[in-house]
Amino acid sequence: MVKERARILIVGGGYVGMYTALRLQQKLKAELKRGDVEITVVSPDPYMTYQPFLPEAAAGSISPRHVVVPLRRVLGQCRIVIGEAQSIDHAKRTATLTTLATEEEGAGAEQIEYDELVLAPGSVSRTLPIPGLADYAIGFKTVEEAIGLRNHVIEQMDIASSTRDPAIRDAALTFVFVGGGYAGVEALGELEDMARYTARYYHNVRPEDMKWILVEASDRILPEVGEAMGKYTVTELRRRNIDVRLETRLESCADRVAVLSDGARFPTRTVVWTAGVKPHPILAATDLPLNERGRLRCTPQLTVDGAPHAWAAGDAAVPDVTVDKPGTDTAPNAQHAVRQARTLGDNIAHSLRGEPLETYSHTYVGSVASLGLHKGVAHVYGRKLKGYPAWFMHRVYHLSRVPTFNRKARVLAEWTLAGLFKREIVSLGSLEHPRAEFELAAGGKPPHDPKGSS
Repeated sequence: MVKERARILIVGGGYVGMYTALRLQQKLKAELKRGDVEITVVSPDPYMTYQPFLPEAAAGSISPRHVVVPLRRVLGQCRIVIGEAQSIDHAKRTATLTTLATEEEGAGAEQIEYDELVLAPGSVSRTLPIPGLADYAIGFKTVEEAIGLRNHVIEQMDIASSTRDPAIRDAALTFVFVGGGYAGVEALGELEDMARYTARYYHNVRPEDMKWILVEASDRILPEVGEAMGKYTVTELRRRNIDVRLETRLESCADRVAVLSDGARFPTRTVVWTAGVKPHPILAATDLPLNERGRLRCTPQLTVDGAPHAWAAGDAAVPDVTVDKPGTDTAPNAQHAVRQARTLGDNIAHSLRGEPLETYSHTYVGSVASLGLHKGVAHVYGRKLKGYPAWFMHRVYHLSRVPTFNRKARVLAEWTLAGLFKREIVSLGSLEHPRAEFELAAGGKPPHDPKGSS
C-alpha cells in the first residue's frame, strides 16, 4: 500500500521512460486500479524506438514499423501525452509542456503538477559549427532518418545511373560517414552491404564505382568492443574497399564538398553525421543539479543527487559501483538503460511504500556490432567473435532485448522471410513529400525536391 496518493510524471518515452512506466504498471497494479497512483508519460513521439535495429531498418532487413513500440499499446495503465517538456520547476513540482494542440489552441504552454518526477528525455545529436553541416548532413538517431537515408542512397544510385555528367555521377556515388561509434560503423556497414547488392540490378553501376568513407577523429573505432576487435573492424571494412580515415575530422561540407583535416576533398551528395550525442536541452531548463558535462547527477539508487522525489537513469550520470575507480559512471547505452529502468521502477514503488531502496549494480558484459549481412564483431564476457558468429550473436541478443513478444515475433518472421527471398531495392523517397503530386496537379508549385532526395 502506498502511503498517500502519488502523481508520477515520466518525461521521455525512450528506453528509460518506457521501461520504467512498464515496471511501475507491474509493481503498482493494485494502486493503479484503486486510483492511488497516476502515471503520466510525456513523449514527443507516440512510440519508443529500438535504436540498435536502425541500421537493419536502413538496410531493409526490418520493416520500420517493427523497429518502434507503440506506447499506448504497452502502457495501457498510463496517461500518454504527445508533447515536449519546455521547463521543469522541481521546487514547485510543476512541468511546463507543449503538445500537438498547443499552437492551434493559442492558449500557450500548459503546466502539469506531479509528486514524483522521472526525467529521461534521452540525448540529441552533438553537432559542431562546420560549414554546410546543417544544410547537407543527415543524422542517424531516429527511424525517420534511417529510412530517409536508405531512400537517399538508392536515389543516388538512380541519379548516377541516369546522368551523363561524370562529376554528378562521382558525387552521387560518394558516401561520407562521420563518427566511428556504433551508429556510424553499423549504418555504414549495413548500407554499403545493401548498396553492393542493389548494384547488381543497375546496368551501369558497379560496387567498385562507389566510394564509402568513414571519418573518425580518434585513433580507433568501436571502442566498446575492445582494441583488437576495433582493429579487426578497420581491416574488414578496408577489405570491402571502404576508406577508413582515423585521426581525421570533417572541416567543411559546404557546396556539397566534404573537406577533411588531412587535406582530402570529396564532392558528395551524402554526409551522415553520427559523431556523438549531447544532453537534451530540457536538462538546462530545470532546477536540478547537473555535472560538468550537462548530465543529471544521480546516486546509485537512481535518485537525482540532492533532489528528493526526482529520479533519472540512462543518459544521466549514474555511479558505477562495480568498478574500483571512484567517479566512474555507467556507460549511457541500452544495456544499462534497460536494467536501470527496472531498478528505477522498483525504487519508486519502494519509496511510495516507505521501503528501503535498491542500489543499481551491473557489470558490463560486452558489446556486439553488425557490419552487414552475415558480418559482425563482438566482445562478450571476455570472448572475441567475428564474422558470422558475431553477426548471429548480434541478432540473438537484440531479439531477446526488443520489447514485447509481439515485436519479437514480427522481427523474427521478417528475418526468416528475408532468408528465403531476395532483398527489396525500392526507394520510397516520395513518402517524405506525400502531397507533392497533388499540389502539382492542383496548380501549385512542386517542392524543391519532390522525391525526397537531398
